Amino acid sequence: MPELSNFTSLAFEWKQMSQSLFDPARQWLQGRDFAVGDALRQQGVTAKHPVIIVPGVVSTGLESWSTSPEYRSYFRKRLWGTTTMIRAVLTERDKWIKALSLDPITGLDPSPDIKVRPAQGIDAASTFVPGYWIWTKAIENLAAINYDSNNLMLAAYDWRLSYYNMEVRDGFFSRLKLSIEHFKKRDGKTVLVGHSMGATVVFVGIFDCPIYLCLTDSSLKWVEAEGFGDGGPRWVEDHIEAPKAMTAFMSGEMKDTVEMNPAGTYVLEKFFSRRERASLFRGWAGSASLWMKGGDVIWGNATHAPDDLPNMNHTYGHFFSFRALSSSLHPSASNLTSTRAAEYILEHVPETWQKMLYSNYSNGIEKDEGKLKENGKDFRKWTNPLEIQLPNAPSMKMYCVYGHGKDTERSYWYARGPYHRLKGSPVDTAGAVCLNDTDCTPGLQGGLRGIDLRPPLDLPLARESWIDRVVNIDNEQAKVRMGVRIGEGDGTVSLISLGGMCVEGWKRKKWNPGGIHVKTIELSHRPEDFDLRGGATTGDHIDILGSRGLNEILLKVAAGYGNEIEDSFVSDIRRYAERIQWD
Repeated sequence: MPELSNFTSLAFEWKQMSQSLFDPARQWLQGRDFAVGDALRQQGVTAKHPVIIVPGVVSTGLESWSTSPEYRSYFRKRLWGTTTMIRAVLTERDKWIKALSLDPITGLDPSPDIKVRPAQGIDAASTFVPGYWIWTKAIENLAAINYDSNNLMLAAYDWRLSYYNMEVRDGFFSRLKLSIEHFKKRDGKTVLVGHSMGATVVFVGIFDCPIYLCLTDSSLKWVEAEGFGDGGPRWVEDHIEAPKAMTAFMSGEMKDTVEMNPAGTYVLEKFFSRRERASLFRGWAGSASLWMKGGDVIWGNATHAPDDLPNMNHTYGHFFSFRALSSSLHPSASNLTSTRAAEYILEHVPETWQKMLYSNYSNGIEKDEGKLKENGKDFRKWTNPLEIQLPNAPSMKMYCVYGHGKDTERSYWYARGPYHRLKGSPVDTAGAVCLNDTDCTPGLQGGLRGIDLRPPLDLPLARESWIDRVVNIDNEQAKVRMGVRIGEGDGTVSLISLGGMCVEGWKRKKWNPGGIHVKTIELSHRPEDFDLRGGATTGDHIDILGSRGLNEILLKVAAGYGNEIEDSFVSDIRRYAERIQWD
């Protein structure tokens, strides 16, 4: 009893101390939740245009509608987002992975009784897990100037699907079109706000800005295209007021995973290995929309890249780099540009994934104006702004808003190990060959070096690869940390992707025939020490959704004060974009 009394006393003292230390900070942060909206409301700013939010990749919660007996315990529970996901990953990992997987051939549900659907309503992307907000701050500030469920909508979608299948299975673009037409009849033109992959969904673009305020993308092209949305060439003009991916495909790794401490890495690998992460990511056709566009023209070649810094000894154009050759490396191993890196990845993924990519996406660059116009009839081009024109909507306005100043992945050093099989997958290609005696095990018919080994011979599927965390370079402007070469951006998306089209590509008539006015606003990343999410001045890819600068822009555009917003730059994006060979 005396020991229990001492413990209770200690707990009480700790509670008092923690309250005195943390409660003021907590109250200070909570007091700012509606601050931007309150300030603008006092200036007479109020709701004008209806707003539709289109969240980014992995932001929308996914819930199970499976009726298969093995998945009924998950029925109507979120398999992506909320604590249900965390519990499932830790206790039933294989079952969770299977529940979230898609058919590798069709890219749709694996069977009629195993299906996952996007959660609906404002709460679908307000928070990811309890305590980690995504759109909550923006929604609170919009509410402060008189937005509610009557004039504010969140367009949730299943980000695992290809854009074509988003319409085939869920009718996503049809429903979005009807919502915008409904708002037009009742309230006037709509403002669409797309974040990250959502900017691709409602705006066509690898140039994946954290925020695009507009509607221009797959949905626009789908709406206007004959045989698809059938909205006609003036639909956008009449209805709209304002409008890490490669390495995840390769090895399931990103900067965030390779920089984890040993204990964190152990836990991650134990519960969700590199190979499993890469396999799951490749199974989601929607993730392929994040594939880099433009190849060497945009991202640089073996000698230079648009965003290279002065006196760099190693250009960003080397997207994948390898250390000096050794006996354990493939004899043809060399530094790879983005174009060659993309080819290399495709050589190491199943044939089903290759077919999915080529049947749904196009990742090049088109400079001929006539072909750009013709591409409007090809849905595979709609997610690539380098191969498609903006809608002919001269009165539409577009605002590119993104953060800058946070270390961002730009290129990588890779290491390669032995070949391995991918569980449940066929051999990559019919023409797969065994390049040396140690890489492949001969099958029943034997096998010699250089001879074409096809099924049913014993040919491993792919060579294991990983970010070479041994490589660290500190004596250059572009530092390398644990195999990741650091560049400029918002911590997730490279600066070239964030602003390249905004400041240069869409200034050119062949990509912007209607002369849509594009404004670019860069927000400097200056996180506040008191706030784990960076506070009002963060420029982080996700946390910027709660920043003061972005919310002020969002509310002004929605309220009809977009004319007060001017271009604002804190980076050298204009100089970098000028170096790209656009013509």
